Amino acid sequence: MNVVDEFRAFLRAALVTPVERDHTESDAAFRRRRVVAAITLVIGGVILAIALRIEPGDPRFYGATFALAGVWAAGAFLSGPLHLGRGHTRGGSGSSRAVVQSLALGVMLLALFMVGALVVARIPVLREPVQELLDHARVGSLPLVALITVVNGIAEELYFRGALYAAVGRRHAVAVTTVVYALVTAAAGIPLLVLAAALVGLVVAFQRRVTGGILGPIVTHLTWSLGMLFLLPPVLDALS
Repeated sequence: MNVVDEFRAFLRAALVTPVERDHTESDAAFRRRRVVAAITLVIGGVILAIALRIEPGDPRFYGATFALAGVWAAGAFLSGPLHLGRGHTRGGSGSSRAVVQSLALGVMLLALFMVGALVVARIPVLREPVQELLDHARVGSLPLVALITVVNGIAEELYFRGALYAAVGRRHAVAVTTVVYALVTAAAGIPLLVLAAALVGLVVAFQRRVTGGILGPIVTHLTWSLGMLFLLPPVLDALS
C-alpha cells in the first residue's frame, strides 16, 4: 500500500468501521442513563462557567476544576456500566485496545491545531482570549494545571463519550454529544475554545462509535490536551 492508501485505511479503521459488540441494556437502564446524564450536564455546565471565569493565579481555580471533574466522573459512573471498547488491529483480522491508534489520532489533532496557532498568533482578537486562558498555567503551578488537564480530560470522556453517548442512543449520539460538548464549552466565552471542542469532540465521538468504549477517546483527548498545554504557549509567544 502507498502512503495515501495507508492513511485512508487508518482513518477508516479508527473513525468509520465499528468493531462488533453487544452493549444491549434494558429500557429501565436506558431511562436511568438519560435522567442521570441530564442532571449531570446541568451541574457540570454551571461549575465549568464558574471555573473558567476565575482569575489566573487564584487558588479557587484548582478547587473548581477538580470539583468539575468529580461531577463529570460521578455522573458517568452513576449512569450505568461504562465500556473500555476495542479497536481494529493493524492487520484488520481482529480487535485490541485502541491505544496506539488513539495516540496517532491525538498527535494528528495536535499538529492541526499547531498549524492553526500560526494564524491565531497574528490576530489579536483571537490570540488574547486564548492567552488569558493559558495564563492559568503561566501564573499558577504548571504541574498542577497539567494534573488538572489529565483529570478533567478523563472525566469529560467518561461523561460525554461514556454516559451521555450511551444515553442518547447510537443513531444520533455522534452529532448530539459533539454539539452538547461544544455548547458546554461555550460557557468559557472563548470562541476558539468552542471550535476546538467541536472538532475534538467530533473525532472522539467517531472513535466512541467505532470502538464502543471510552479508552480510545480518553487517550486521544489527553494526547491532544497535554500537547496543547505545553506547546501552544511557546508557539504563541514566539509568533506574537
